[in-house]
Amino acid sequence: MVDETKALRKKSLLTPVNIISGIILVAGLYATIIRFTQGLGAVTALSDYNPWGIWIWFKLVAITLAGAGYTTCAAVYVFGMKRYHSAVRPAVLIGLLGYTLFAVSLVYDLGRPYRLPYPFFVSQGTTSVLFEIGLCVAFYLIVLYLEFSPAGLEWLGFRKIRNIAVKATMALTMFGIILSTLHQSSLGALYLSAPSKLHPLWYSGYLPIYFFITSIYGGLAMVIFVFWLSERYLPDNIGHAYQEEKTGVVLGFAKAISMVLVGYFFIRIFGISTANSWHHLFSSWGVLFLIEMLVGILLPAILFAIGAREKNITLIRWTAVLTILGIIYNKFFISTYAFNWQLSPVDRYFPSGLEVILTLFMITVGVVAFRVITSLMPVFFEHKDYPSSH
Repeated sequence: MVDETKALRKKSLLTPVNIISGIILVAGLYATIIRFTQGLGAVTALSDYNPWGIWIWFKLVAITLAGAGYTTCAAVYVFGMKRYHSAVRPAVLIGLLGYTLFAVSLVYDLGRPYRLPYPFFVSQGTTSVLFEIGLCVAFYLIVLYLEFSPAGLEWLGFRKIRNIAVKATMALTMFGIILSTLHQSSLGALYLSAPSKLHPLWYSGYLPIYFFITSIYGGLAMVIFVFWLSERYLPDNIGHAYQEEKTGVVLGFAKAISMVLVGYFFIRIFGISTANSWHHLFSSWGVLFLIEMLVGILLPAILFAIGAREKNITLIRWTAVLTILGIIYNKFFISTYAFNWQLSPVDRYFPSGLEVILTLFMITVGVVAFRVITSLMPVFFEHKDYPSSH
């Protein structure tokens, strides 16, 4: 019987998803060794014309979707929406992993991990947007780990320290909202320094506002998406309380996203109007821009509203996927495709194979980490010693 149990356990591990994940992890480790032994030139297609590639795109997407943490905490602890309390820990975990991957991928860009604290202690560039982003992200990453610490402390059985961490929740939430507001918008401000490089349809003086708004609805859509995947592929990790509250969370978040998307759509139109960039809509770039506006923003706003009204959970879930794809599309154009848009096709950037592998490697690491953490710690279920505590 024992041998049969072991055989079934080994067999269950050899799933297509696990095999593909293992291959990506091995390939990513190989590419990592090349990156840190032979330099950027050995693994990227970057150049003086194109110093930013898909790693920047990945970082922008990761940090935008990681807005799940501060948006959900703000809704529950600041605005008093206690009915969404079951979404807090999963949302904070999404934020924690997103920002952690952001920081790790930054090391791949820089190549010298020991130089990360350099701007803070040796040569402070206090007037630099990048300095503000780095400072806020560093502090917010600490805040996220502290916000998520009660789950880890419950798992470890450290009751007293856990109680102290829980009491600090409100202060951490407020600090996290301030930091997130600053650096999410500053990421957009970073592109204000390149008005001649970014295509006029994506460039705007309102980019800081655009980036901040996308982190709000993108974070909420990510919570819906992760709830769906966890329920489907990790059913053993979902507790009864979460099963009962998930419908209310999904419907409430769908209503909020729909309203934010409508506002965002008109703000984007206002940005085009103030910049007088209407003539660009009649070019090939205009078609690509309209795809984003109509399919990535307006359509999800309508579908979320219909799904919330009809209580159609399936429609809401697929609309969350469409919303996330719209954000990926937007960040791709801002960071990569519409950047240096005036260059000739010969000089345009196209990622190398190892760049793609390392990007997939980062995504896979995040997925595996989420799966392991939710299997061990009380994220989607309540710890037996702390009933109704989250």
